[in-house]
Amino acid sequence: MATFTIRGMSRRSGLSEPTLRYYEDVGLLGPVARDENSGHRRYDERDLDTAEILACLRAVGVGIEDMRAYLANRARGRTAAAEQRDLLLRYAERVEAELAARRVRLTYLREKAALWDARDRGDGAAEKHITDRLLETVGRLEATR
Repeated sequence: MATFTIRGMSRRSGLSEPTLRYYEDVGLLGPVARDENSGHRRYDERDLDTAEILACLRAVGVGIEDMRAYLANRARGRTAAAEQRDLLLRYAERVEAELAARRVRLTYLREKAALWDARDRGDGAAEKHITDRLLETVGRLEATR
């Protein structure tokens, strides 16, 4: 079975070396084998699989406790399927809310640019119309906070 140093594991998983150490410290990864002579960590394929899962969960904003729950549910298999689904759907809803907030911020930036474009052209009617839309957008921005 192939083994990896912490550097190799970091490169393969996308997690930094300090993150790998931290995940080991908090019990998300490991126990990790050690080289008998040097004491350096030696990760195996199973560790790599877990690290890749953790990297994906981290990328979508899953916290440590929910990562722990995800791994425990994964080990339980089908009996934990409903819990696993619910955990993932909670984060999907959070990502959807973040996307909606980003869309409002994008609209704000585009409306603001359009306002300055109208000012640059000296188009007062367009400026008034855009200002009205911008005020609506600002209200939506405040609602996303």
